Amino acid sequence: MVTPPNHPPNCLQCTYFFVTWDPRFPRGCSVFNIKSREFPSYEVFRATGKHCPAFQKSERIRGTG
Repeated sequence: MVTPPNHPPNCLQCTYFFVTWDPRFPRGCSVFNIKSREFPSYEVFRATGKHCPAFQKSERIRGTG
Protein backbone atom coordinates (compact mmCIF):
# COMPACT_ATOMS: atom_id res chain seq x y z
CA MET A 1 0.00 0.00 0.00
CA VAL A 2 1.30 3.45 -0.93
CA THR A 3 1.41 6.06 1.82
CA PRO A 4 -0.27 9.28 0.71
CA PRO A 5 1.87 12.43 0.66
CA ASN A 6 1.59 15.02 3.42
CA HIS A 7 1.07 17.74 0.82
CA PRO A 8 -0.80 18.00 -2.47
CA PRO A 9 1.08 16.84 -5.55
CA ASN A 10 2.53 19.48 -7.84
CA CYS A 11 0.06 19.75 -10.71
CA LEU A 12 2.73 21.29 -12.94
CA GLN A 13 4.45 17.91 -12.97
CA CYS A 14 1.29 15.90 -13.70
CA THR A 15 0.39 14.27 -17.01
CA TYR A 16 -3.22 15.42 -16.65
CA PHE A 17 -2.56 19.12 -15.96
CA PHE A 18 -3.28 21.63 -18.70
CA VAL A 19 -3.45 25.39 -19.14
CA THR A 20 -6.81 26.76 -20.26
CA TRP A 21 -7.64 29.77 -22.39
CA ASP A 22 -10.00 31.10 -19.72
CA PRO A 23 -8.22 33.87 -17.75
CA ARG A 24 -10.66 33.38 -14.86
CA PHE A 25 -9.83 29.67 -14.57
CA PRO A 26 -6.35 29.19 -16.06
CA ARG A 27 -5.50 25.73 -14.68
CA GLY A 28 -7.18 22.45 -15.50
CA CYS A 29 -7.20 18.71 -14.91
CA SER A 30 -8.30 16.33 -17.64
CA VAL A 31 -9.03 13.48 -15.18
CA PHE A 32 -11.50 15.40 -13.04
CA ASN A 33 -12.61 17.66 -15.89
CA ILE A 34 -12.16 20.82 -13.84
CA LYS A 35 -10.82 24.30 -14.47
CA SER A 36 -9.72 26.41 -11.52
CA ARG A 37 -7.89 29.53 -10.37
CA GLU A 38 -5.87 27.32 -8.03
CA PHE A 39 -4.06 24.12 -8.88
CA PRO A 40 -6.59 21.33 -9.49
CA SER A 41 -5.05 19.25 -6.68
CA TYR A 42 -6.16 21.95 -4.20
CA GLU A 43 -9.71 21.74 -5.51
CA VAL A 44 -9.68 17.95 -5.18
CA PHE A 45 -8.49 18.29 -1.59
CA ARG A 46 -11.19 20.84 -0.77
CA ALA A 47 -13.89 18.61 -2.22
CA THR A 48 -12.76 15.26 -0.82
CA GLY A 49 -10.41 15.97 2.09
CA LYS A 50 -7.81 13.75 0.40
CA HIS A 51 -4.88 14.48 -1.85
CA CYS A 52 -5.28 13.86 -5.56
CA PRO A 53 -5.41 10.11 -6.27
CA ALA A 54 -4.89 10.58 -10.03
CA PHE A 55 -1.47 12.27 -9.98
CA GLN A 56 0.88 10.72 -12.50
CA LYS A 57 4.28 12.29 -13.06
CA SER A 58 4.59 13.49 -16.62
CA GLU A 59 7.26 12.06 -18.88
CA ARG A 60 7.89 15.64 -20.05
CA ILE A 61 9.47 16.39 -16.66
CA ARG A 62 13.13 15.44 -16.53
CA GLY A 63 15.75 15.69 -13.87
CA THR A 64 13.38 16.51 -11.02
CA GLY A 65 13.08 14.17 -8.08
